[in-house]
Amino acid sequence: MKAMVIREYGSASVLKYEEVEAPKIIKPSELLVKVHAAGVNPVDWKIRCMNAQNHHEQ
Repeated sequence: MKAMVIREYGSASVLKYEEVEAPKIIKPSELLVKVHAAGVNPVDWKIRCMNAQNHHEQ
C-alpha cells in the first residue's frame, strides 16, 4: 500500500510517498479500514518541523 512517510524532522521535503507493507490483522476483533482521504492538522506539521526550529534557536 502507499503511504506518506516522515522519517526525520524538517521541511515538507522530508515527506516521502512510499510503498509500505499493509498492517497485519492479528485478532478477530481487528479490522483494516481503507482511507480515501486524510487531513493534516497544524500540530502535525509543527511536530515535523520541531527539531529544525529548535536547532535554529540554539
